[in-house]
Amino acid sequence: MHSSLEEVLNYFPPVLKDALAALPPSVQNRLEEVRLRRGRPAAAVSGGREFFLGPSGVARTPEGAISCSEPLMSAFLEAVSRASLYAYAEQVRRGYITLPGGHRLGLAGEAVLSGGEVRTIKHIGGFNLRLAREIKGAADKILPGLLAEGRLCHTLIVSPPGSGKTTLLRDLARQISNGVEALGLPGCKVAIADERSEIAACYRGEPQLDVGRRTDVLDGCPKAEAIMMLIRAMSPEVLITDEIGSEADGRALEEALHCGITLVVTAHGASGEDICRRPVIERLVRSGGLERLVFLSRRRGPGTLEGVFTLSKAAGGHNIRPMPAISAAITAVGGSRV
Repeated sequence: MHSSLEEVLNYFPPVLKDALAALPPSVQNRLEEVRLRRGRPAAAVSGGREFFLGPSGVARTPEGAISCSEPLMSAFLEAVSRASLYAYAEQVRRGYITLPGGHRLGLAGEAVLSGGEVRTIKHIGGFNLRLAREIKGAADKILPGLLAEGRLCHTLIVSPPGSGKTTLLRDLARQISNGVEALGLPGCKVAIADERSEIAACYRGEPQLDVGRRTDVLDGCPKAEAIMMLIRAMSPEVLITDEIGSEADGRALEEALHCGITLVVTAHGASGEDICRRPVIERLVRSGGLERLVFLSRRRGPGTLEGVFTLSKAAGGHNIRPMPAISAAITAVGGSRV
């Protein structure tokens, strides 16, 4: 059984625990999510494929799946929260609970608002347990293309949801922080603004995943505020954050650029052209704040590397050019898995 599944198995009520333990090793090893919805069949996602969970593993039909009854849902929440949901109040307000090992439990239910802001979630009726997996070496193929004359370039990683950009970002953080002697890349001071606890998967302030020996993490703080705090307090050489897009994000990243900090960031998107038309990202490109574009997809499974491109400002827009050596290798295999 894969270690990620072993770490979460005891949270589940016996019927679900037995179902997950009965899955074939090939399914367990690629398990990404376990989804429980009150009154509906239990489901899971492995290798990008969703299926229902039955008493003996994979259910052939929804009718043959385990039903997520009220007692089952309550028992699961009690196990996850250690019978004290109040202790996780701030995380619940943000819609998830981070578990030891960096696994994240997403919550759906009825939001309680105060002053236009979410204060908590009650009547929780949906869980999405996302298993944290670190893949050391995920950035090996890409990192050489992000270097120019011995320095790390400002980099944007783009992909649709669930295509591996956070996994790639995590391994980039590790390698940049530790340094890669073979590439002439010295170890750097790295700061991670980890708003949703996905990159470093901190638990009680300690990263559960390897993000490097020179890395500082500000966990659970809104990105724009976290970036400014890290700039002031931690004097990073490289700043890493996930899923940029708001105007506040853009202003904070521009401030980091003015301080001489290298950016490595991600965004959701269907293509490089699409993403570069967004105002915040277009401004960063125009200011020279983004020099490399990495595009991932799920075409050959999560983490399919579609290309590494150079970004440069141009009159009336931007230029996106493939990195010749990397693009040739990708073309030869029809999309490379990172």
